[in-house]
Amino acid sequence: MRRLVAAAAAALLLFGLGSQAVAEPDPENVLVMELAHGTVQIEMLPELAPQHVERIRTLTRDGFYDGIVFHRVIDGFMAQTGDPTGTGMGGSDLPDLPAEFSRRHFQRGVMGMARSQNPDSANSQFFIMLGSAPHLNGQYTVWGQVLSGMEAVDAIKKGNPNRNGTVENPDRIESLRVLADIQ
Repeated sequence: MRRLVAAAAAALLLFGLGSQAVAEPDPENVLVMELAHGTVQIEMLPELAPQHVERIRTLTRDGFYDGIVFHRVIDGFMAQTGDPTGTGMGGSDLPDLPAEFSRRHFQRGVMGMARSQNPDSANSQFFIMLGSAPHLNGQYTVWGQVLSGMEAVDAIKKGNPNRNGTVENPDRIESLRVLADIQ
């Protein structure tokens, strides 16, 4: 746990370096995701998607994401998780959310909410962009961005491209925590 807090604090200090200091993200809006290959820090963006950020924060604090697999991972595109069934068809017991689309582009490190064909069907599943995908812009809700640890995201086991990225024996989220809760 000390290693986790130290890594989180070190990453946040980087924002104050350089000629123009950038405000540190509020620890209430930073997630710390432990993966088999390392720690990932994610800044949640409530100014873009307040309802989605609150949902992710609530489920994180409930321990919902601990042990959940990355069931769909497409090399160069995205890694999807957040389904307790591991099939891509499940979600939490909470109601689906209305879309909160923004002008934010889907680029490497951006966090988006997965959904069905219905734009107002996001629930618990999300994806981390491994590359850019302009065709998603304005079609899916952006709720965060990776601050550090993309090398751990890149190391997530990739799925079969002939099966839409379905992963056999997938990697999982070991733990997901709100930084404010572990400082």
